Amino acid sequence: MYLDKEKKVEIFSQYGKGATDTGSAEAQIALFTYRIKHLTEHLKKNHKDFGTARSLTMMVGRRRKLLKYLYVNDINRYRAIVKALGLRK
Repeated sequence: MYLDKEKKVEIFSQYGKGATDTGSAEAQIALFTYRIKHLTEHLKKNHKDFGTARSLTMMVGRRRKLLKYLYVNDINRYRAIVKALGLRK
């Protein structure tokens, strides 16, 4: 499995406020980014998998909403997470 409990804890501890911080916007954005990268690689090999394509599109939308939330409420946190994840914004 590509995303096990240990990988989630690693992502949350690296980008969140701690290993148990699953609710902060930064931790959620980092998790969405990891999942988006995985699904993108899957779709490169399986281009007719329309269910996964739809899931990927919805996930990108959720991440975009969280990024917009950070942009409006705390621009410094937004800039830090975009730089840390290497997102194009």
